[in-house]
Amino acid sequence: MQPGPFRFRPPWWGAALAAAGCAAGILLGNWQTDRAAQKRAAAAAVVRVQLRGEFDAAHTVYLDNKLRRGQAGYEIVQALRLADGRRVLVNRGWIAAGASRDQLPEVRTPAAAVAVQGVRLAHFAQAFAPPGAAPQGRVWQNVTVQTFSAWSGLGLEPWVLEQHSALDDGLVRDWPQAGAGVEMHESYALQWYTLAALCVLLFVVLNVKRDRRES
Repeated sequence: MQPGPFRFRPPWWGAALAAAGCAAGILLGNWQTDRAAQKRAAAAAVVRVQLRGEFDAAHTVYLDNKLRRGQAGYEIVQALRLADGRRVLVNRGWIAAGASRDQLPEVRTPAAAVAVQGVRLAHFAQAFAPPGAAPQGRVWQNVTVQTFSAWSGLGLEPWVLEQHSALDDGLVRDWPQAGAGVEMHESYALQWYTLAALCVLLFVVLNVKRDRRES
């Protein structure tokens, strides 16, 4: 027997599997690439501002179910009254929950005007909540300018502030950085694209065979 010419006659199911694997790898790679692009855009769009005003301790909202290093706690939201009378809703930071949910942790609020630096946002991140759930008391799942204004009776600017500057108030402000995770998404995208290429390569290698013929 002598080796004959190479032939490529893959079974239909082999072609279908290779096509499915390649398509899935490309789609997932594109998704990870888009996520990286979105985070780059978010980082580029960050607007840092500095304000000076007085926090309104009489209207304090505790955002529930906020974890830091596995510890349960709350994020504290108050309105900051500026010198010109305008009010801006501020997420001041995180505080650990107490031993009992019946007793909310005490929040230290500066009594005088303070300088506050942070990131201007269109709105705060929204956690999942049942449809139609209305906030009750001072512990909420989510807060928006509209809900806070309706609850407090205060007029607010149509944007919010995530406080980054330090104050002697015991609150933690280790916010996720805008654009964090870009490298991770790019790495995942490369892995998915590699998988797509590997599907094609294996399909070709496993289905290229050499005929045998009699001498």
